[in-house]
Parts: sequence; structure tokens; C-alpha cells
Amino acid sequence: MATMTDYCICKLHANVPMSRFDKDAFLPYEKLAANVKIVRDRLKRPLTLSEKILYGHLDQPATEKIERGVSYLRLRPDRVAMQDATAQMAMLQFISSGLPRDLNKEVYNFLSSAGNKYGVGFWKPGSGIIHQIVLENYAFPGLLLIGTDSHTPNGGGLGGLCIGVGGADAVDVMANIPWELKCPKVIGVKLTGKMSGWTSAKDVILKVADILTVKGGTGAIIEYFGPGVDSLSATGMGTICNMGAEVGATTSVFPYNTSMKQYLESTGRAEIANEAEKYKELLTSDDGAHYDKVIEINLDTLIPHINGPFTPDLASPIDKIGDNAKKNGWPLEVKVALIGSCTNSSYEDMTRAASIAKQALDKGLKAKTLFTVTPGSEQVRATIERDGLSKIFKDFGGMVLANACGPCIGQWDRKDVKKGEKNTIVTSYNRNFTGRNDANPATHAFVTSPDIVTAMAISGRLDFDPRKDELTAADGSKFVLKPPVGEALPKKGYDRGEDTYQPSSMSGEVQVDPSSQRLQLLQPFNKWDGKDLEDMVILIKVKGKCTTDHISAAGPWLKYRGHLDNISNNLFLTAVNAENGEMNKIRNHLTDQFGPVAEVARDYKAKGVNWVAIGDENYGEGSSREHAALEPRHLGGRAIITKSFARIHETNLKKQGMLPLTFANPADYDKIDSGDKVSIVGLKDFTPGKPLKGIIKKPDGSKIEISLNHTFNEHQIEWFKAGSALNRMKEEFAHK
Repeated sequence: MATMTDYCICKLHANVPMSRFDKDAFLPYEKLAANVKIVRDRLKRPLTLSEKILYGHLDQPATEKIERGVSYLRLRPDRVAMQDATAQMAMLQFISSGLPRDLNKEVYNFLSSAGNKYGVGFWKPGSGIIHQIVLENYAFPGLLLIGTDSHTPNGGGLGGLCIGVGGADAVDVMANIPWELKCPKVIGVKLTGKMSGWTSAKDVILKVADILTVKGGTGAIIEYFGPGVDSLSATGMGTICNMGAEVGATTSVFPYNTSMKQYLESTGRAEIANEAEKYKELLTSDDGAHYDKVIEINLDTLIPHINGPFTPDLASPIDKIGDNAKKNGWPLEVKVALIGSCTNSSYEDMTRAASIAKQALDKGLKAKTLFTVTPGSEQVRATIERDGLSKIFKDFGGMVLANACGPCIGQWDRKDVKKGEKNTIVTSYNRNFTGRNDANPATHAFVTSPDIVTAMAISGRLDFDPRKDELTAADGSKFVLKPPVGEALPKKGYDRGEDTYQPSSMSGEVQVDPSSQRLQLLQPFNKWDGKDLEDMVILIKVKGKCTTDHISAAGPWLKYRGHLDNISNNLFLTAVNAENGEMNKIRNHLTDQFGPVAEVARDYKAKGVNWVAIGDENYGEGSSREHAALEPRHLGGRAIITKSFARIHETNLKKQGMLPLTFANPADYDKIDSGDKVSIVGLKDFTPGKPLKGIIKKPDGSKIEISLNHTFNEHQIEWFKAGSALNRMKEEFAHK
């Protein structure tokens, strides 16, 4: 993901532009302050920071119902941000809405031409990862931004509420329709003490993941506060907010402070910093503000953590990872060490890692493992090149990759191990799902800080504790690594590198070749026929974790992100079938033969057979990719029934006219077998808060009745009836 598009919404009157690219769009502080006063007078209580930002962006602050975890808020975000992989489908949906407004050359020409036509700024290939671009150029304290990527919350490092969504949500905002969000609860994380030594910002979020687990933040914003906040850099706070996605949080945010002011000034936005200083009370929580839950972390006693394998919430303090590995049979030899990604590719991250690599070089050592470095942006790449850090990494034996997501999302042609070979890698990334980085399900991936990754690259072992374990220098002497030393901001300022921004000309035509295998204009889904969904076959009953990576893999499939039919061939590619424990091998209930998931789904669709998929806990966690909702709908799916859903994916399913339903009794998951048929009845009386009835018909003709919960509101039920949110949008505009 090396490019992004942005769409500015806010046109409020002020005298400070929101970015150097938005001369006619200004900071919204005056309006936010007025809206917050209206809401505070209504609620008559102190507000958290996240409440101030959310309620300050309400479409109707005087009348909007506000109840955490219950009501739906209609909001007016300041900006939309989209990265190249998800922007394709978002722009295709926007174009198909009918509203006025080299290898990859075809895709980038499409995004560039769509940006020109519809007033969307475009960052060309090589610009960097969207979240780093947003932090460097667009994020500001008090911002409300939605982005078509689950790690959009990275912008919380500059005090903004940046929320990951699906492309259909982006279409709402680009079409000037209020964006809807269930009013989130607020989890407070109080930081005390001070960061020092080998402990880094990454360890804060690894510890939070340990406490909350991968679904503990669902339906909530995580808001950090306390004296420990001031020991963090803005990019360090960005790291923490970024990986809040791994606990299911709606987003994460830090209060405005000196670190943010310094970062804004260093990135050429002193005017924004000065304006934020005037509104500091607006950009921090009120005294006595209520949190639904509070976690306290003492930075003085926090030690480095390593989380994994296969899930980002399986935490091991560094002094316990060796024992845990031996107990569980995890390979102790580290094959590859990788730093970078949107979570840890800042200048500070690079300087700290380079300080460790330099210690090894001074002792005549290089990395024992393969070692890769992924700069987060062209600005970071150019700055570390200028300051000699790239040379240190290369001398250390590392390879500096392109400014992109790279191996974090499977863009890695790995050669050092065979598929199926058990091995360990350590990364500074955010996710470590099975097969995510290298498509090898036997790879044990662990996430940690860039500091620990670099230290383990020197030792080559997972059980290495750099705080105390000795290394052997080239001359045979023993030594212990000193704690990393980094610079939050470059002393010489940032080098912006190559100018890769393309402003919109608001003209031209969108380029889509009808014969393209990579881009395809969308066809509307069929409306609901007014009948219950009866005798649906079960396409797959998924066993265990099922992330959006399992539902719609990335890696080599990224090239089809703009072509719904082609990318649908990866449906449930790595999900484990509960019937046989295998991946991509399911029973076709029409032929009683086993075949690939997409092939079987296409057969059902061709023969007019509706199907349903059954899932476990936190179904759809991970990436915001709406392809994981579009593909099931495109191939004939009507409902997904699980024990629980991740927030973004549940909304994405609703947007595409699917029924995301949960078992009222989670034990009912075990009552369903792959050969059963499922009926969902009572749809004519489909109303908010009222469960639907499920009827499970066994092969012998016996039936089991179960209750199925849903979270649809009235507006979302209209999406289902219309066939999709996009269809409903067209209907509404047709009647205006």
C-alpha cells in the first residue's frame, strides 16, 4: 500500500487551513467548541476528550440522542482517507452511486483519474503508508477522520479521532451524508511513571492487548491520560493508537500536549499548533470525566513484551518468552527479523533500532537473521537516508524495502523456508495471524518493538533478553547491549524527499477498461424479495479464529482489490472448515463432493441456492477490508451467524445487504453441523432490538429452533430491504 487518496469535508470558517493542501478548508475549533457547549448543557456532566471530539462533530448537537453503547450518532467528519487497496472499491462504489461528483499503472491511473474528477487529493506510488502520510500532513488535535483501513486510529497520536471504516461508509461522507456510528463506550488507560531503557511505546499497547484481548475494546474508544503520557513522543502515541485496532477498539486517542505541539512544528504546521494551544481545554478531557472502565499501567515497571504467535493478544514479558516458547514448542531460532509497518516506522523508531545495530557493528557483528527495514513514508525514507541510518542498516546486513506496507500484509516473496516448514519470525508489525506475512501457516510470527526485533536479529534467538544476556563480539569478548537511544524528531528537520502529491483538478474522466482483470465497475445487488430466507445451505462452518485475512486474503490477491468477481476467488481461503479441519476444502451439498470454497459458492449461486456461513468469536477481526463482506454477498451469501462480530466487519456486512446475526445462546454454535439447512424467519417483522428466529433442519428432517440477535437500527434495516446501503442511497437521491 504505497499511496492514498484524501477527501476534505470541513468547510468551516476560520483562519488556519487544516493542511497545506487545503487552502479553503479551515480548523473547526470554533464550531467544535460551540457544539460541545450545547451537548454539555444538555448532559450536565464532564466530558471525556473522545466525547468532546465526537459530540463536537454531531450533525444535530441540540437534538441527537446520546447514550453510550446504545444510541447511534450522526456525525460530520472533517476528512476521509483511503489507501490504494481499499480506495479502489470505495471509489467504485462512489462512482456507481450515480451521485455528481506498469504492473500497477492501471490501478493508479484509475485512482488518479477518479481523484481528479471528484475532488480527491492523490498521493502517488512511493509516497508511503497512508497512516504515516496522515500523521505527517493531515492529522491535528480535535480532528474527526474516517479512513478505509483498520489502522486509521494511528492519527490519535496527534489528538484526533481517526476511525477505520469500510468503503461504503466513506461513500456516505463523500456524498455529504451524515456518517452513522453507534455511540461508543470509553475505556480510560491511565499512564503513570516514565518510559525508559528498553521499554518503548509499543510495549504499552502490547500490555493493553494482554489485558483487553482481541475483542475487549469492541464498541469502545480507548482514551489515554495521566502523567505518563508526557514521556511519550507524538509518533510513539501514534504507535499505541494504531495497534488499538488489535483489541477491537473503535479508535484510540491521546490528549493534546507538548509532544504533539513539537511534532506539528517539525512537520511544518506551527500555525495549527498555535491554534491548538488556544483551544487546549477543548482538546483534553474534563476533570471528573467518567470512563466505563479504567486500566492503569505504570511505565516505571513496564518491561518489553513479545506477543504471539498467531494472535496479537498472547503476551509474554521478555523474561518469560523463552520459557513459554519451550513449553509450547515454538521454534527458538529466529529466521527473519522485520522492522517497519504503519505501527513502527517513524524517525524515532528508526533511530532507536539503528543505535542497537551500530553497537553490533562496533563489536564486529552483523545480523544473524535476515533483516528488513520498511520506512513508513517518503519523508522518513529521505530523512534516514540523509542522516546515515540507512547505511547503518545496510552495513548491519539489512535490506531497506520500499515505502509501503510490505511483508506486514503479505507482500513478501519469501525464499528462505518452504511452505509448511515450522519457523519463527519477529516483527515490529501489528498483526501476526496465521500465514499473514508470508502465506506459510507454519510460520510463528511474534510482534514486538523495533528495538527488540533488532536485538533478536543480532542474537538470532527468541529467548534473548537484551537487558541482561551477553553477546560475543568478533574478538571473542563478551558484552551486553546498552539500551537504545533515539530522537523523537530529527535535529536537522525532516527531508520531504520526492514530491509525490497530486492535487485534484476537478475534471477529466475516470479510467476503467471494460476488459480489465483488475478493475470492474460494480453491479447493484438484488433487493430483498420480502420473503424469509428458507433452507439455506451452510457454505462453511468455520472453526476458531476467522479474521478478514481468513475471509479475503491479501498478499498476491491485492492486485484484484478493484475487481470484485476475480478477488472473490479467495473467499475463506485460509479459514478452517470445522467439518474436516482443512483449509479451502468444503463439501458441496448439491453434489456431495469436496471443492474450493469459492468454487462451491459459485455453484450454489449459479443454481439459485442461498447460503449462510457459521463463525465463532470475534468474527471478522483485523483489517477493515470490505471485500470480506462484498465477496460473500457477490457469491450468493445472505447471512453470517456467529458468536460475536468485530465492529467494522459487522457494519460492512450490513452495508452490503447481508444479515450479520449472533447466537442468543453461544452454545447453539455446537448444535449446527455443516450438512444442516438454516432458515431465518420473521423478516417481515424485522425491527431494532427484536431477535430473529433461526430454524436448523437436520438431514433426518428433525428441527432445532434458535434465537438470533442483531444490532440493526431502523436505517440499517432499510439497507437490507434495498439490497445494500448503496441501493438505499440511490433510492433516497432519486426521490429528492
